[in-house]
Amino acid sequence: MKNRRKGSHVIFSFVFLVLGFIVAFAFQVAQADKDKNKLSDSQFDRDLSLRNELIDQEEKNNQLFKELEQAQKELSDYEKELSTKADSYYNLAEDANNYRMYLGKMPVQGKGVQVTLEDGNYNPNDDNVNNYLVHEHHIFQVVNELYVSGATAISINGQRLSHDSYILCNGPVIEIDGNQYPAPFVVTAIGDSEVMEGALNIKGGVKDTLVNENIKFTLEKKDTIKMDALRTN
Repeated sequence: MKNRRKGSHVIFSFVFLVLGFIVAFAFQVAQADKDKNKLSDSQFDRDLSLRNELIDQEEKNNQLFKELEQAQKELSDYEKELSTKADSYYNLAEDANNYRMYLGKMPVQGKGVQVTLEDGNYNPNDDNVNNYLVHEHHIFQVVNELYVSGATAISINGQRLSHDSYILCNGPVIEIDGNQYPAPFVVTAIGDSEVMEGALNIKGGVKDTLVNENIKFTLEKKDTIKMDALRTN
């Protein structure tokens, strides 16, 4: 009888021990789930915070990109404006140089033509010597045709012409701005040699007119012509 009771106590003790382990294990599992839920909530909060920060940063980046595009557009517009102004300034400077060149204020160099006018051969049957001499109107015809053909600078016997130069015939010599020069008269012009040559040689033009008036006319194209600036007193 005592042994049977003792066996029952052992069984109950074992059962209670197992139940204790089960309860303890269940408690630990529940606690672990609770901690896991707490950890999951904390991770979710961090993820949400990071996501919001990324969204904010993306919005800032988009705004900065728009500002950059606007700045680039303004810079491009400014560069175009500067380019336009630079072109205007360049054109003004080029015009100023052309004016100084026409006025004879600066030395020039370039291609061009050289026209030599000489008195015609003596004709014993012609009592009027003026009929075969070079006169100022002959020189004017050449000079005017050269200017019309685009000459940028002209000289006669090395005397450069200005916008207010004058040419006078004084017997066997011509006077240019107070300086006298004998024949032959060499008219030199800087410009497009092809155009000037064509204009002078055109049928019925300047060359034909002068030759018909007994003037010796010689035309040459030059690769390099140099002219000094006019001297001012």
